[in-house]
Amino acid sequence: MNIYIETLGCPKNVNDSEVLCGILENAGHKVVSEVSGAHAILVNTCCFIEDAKRESIDKIFELAALKDKDTFLIVSGCLPQRYGDTLYKQIPEADIFIGVNDYDKLPDLIENYAGKREKVFSAHGKEYAEKCQRFFYNRPYVTTLKIAEGCDNHCAYCVIPSIRGGYRSRRMEDILDEASYLSEQGTKELIVVAQDVTAYGIDIYGKYSLAKLLKRLCKIEGIRWIRLMYCYEDRITDELIETMRSEEKINKYIDIPIQHCNDAILGSMNRRSTKKSITSTIKKLRQSIPGIHIRTTLITGFPGEGKAEFQELREFVQDMKFERLGVFAYSREEGTEAARMKPQVRVDVKESRKNSLMLCQIPISRRNNEKKIGRVYEVIVEGIDDTGAYYGRMRYDAPEIDNSVIFTSGREMSAGEIVSVEITDAFDYDLTGREV
Repeated sequence: MNIYIETLGCPKNVNDSEVLCGILENAGHKVVSEVSGAHAILVNTCCFIEDAKRESIDKIFELAALKDKDTFLIVSGCLPQRYGDTLYKQIPEADIFIGVNDYDKLPDLIENYAGKREKVFSAHGKEYAEKCQRFFYNRPYVTTLKIAEGCDNHCAYCVIPSIRGGYRSRRMEDILDEASYLSEQGTKELIVVAQDVTAYGIDIYGKYSLAKLLKRLCKIEGIRWIRLMYCYEDRITDELIETMRSEEKINKYIDIPIQHCNDAILGSMNRRSTKKSITSTIKKLRQSIPGIHIRTTLITGFPGEGKAEFQELREFVQDMKFERLGVFAYSREEGTEAARMKPQVRVDVKESRKNSLMLCQIPISRRNNEKKIGRVYEVIVEGIDDTGAYYGRMRYDAPEIDNSVIFTSGREMSAGEIVSVEITDAFDYDLTGREV
């Protein structure tokens, strides 16, 4: 059976879809890249915030309109895990609903489908559940590497623990086996992901083990870059910083979603960090790893955030000069502690504050980019545009969320090549250059 898969949400969801592709291919089905000709259409959904829920619902109905009497629609992932019974009742256009713990059940559901709608939403287990090898459409020169599932942090605004369950680290040997397999498939950049990568190992080894894992990943031939996403500030240890400093393969880039800087707001969010600890960690990272690029995300309009708290956050952004910054307006999610907090901030105020922070970031980003003019950097090639120029990323940029480099070359190149590029000009977010 030909099955088309549409993936929404974060890199962790992309990882899930690749596992799902492997499960389906091993069962004798064929995952196709076009809707036309597919016998089944699957949408792997996200529901982390309101915008993600809306996008998922819109995509379900968009794909439902493409099906005919011989095609059925499958909805998987976070949205049915969270709202399964409600979705089943309200979206009769969909034929099968499965949660985040049920991907391995899909082949049986498909093969036994007889026109009767199905739904499966299993509870998560207590240990990380290994799946079969992932399947890729093309050679995966950049690939996520999931090292854990679930989360124990219980931030007041977040629904992830209720969807994904408690934190479950993956056995190190299983991670290394998959990384070796990915290298054999052509992977050059590994993006290490989990809800909290810095908590890795605490549940199965009794101590934080990310640094040890990274050292072993660095020994795998073929892997050139290793990128860390979703690090919690209070778990960035001296050992981790030293490993990042000393291991050449680990990109001098770290994603630390701090969310806010005001101590009262951080406390209400149930975050363990404080403004002092955040400032200290950033200072230590920059002193220990010259040139490191720090990405963070912030939330505006969290309940209780007044003008003074927001102004403190704005000044913090200006002082810290983060190399990469994303900002979200707070999303009030039912079932979370924050949804019951008062006072809630008006939607227009939340959005205005988000836009204000992003405007603050523009000159910071441009100045950081201008410092790169005249220097030569490694760039991983991602493609070629309509003008014949190539585009790609430096070590300092995660795919699809950070900056790009547009550059010229006197030869033909393929996606996944890592080349040397001299930067010739800089803009607010992107750069231009030429291969040298």
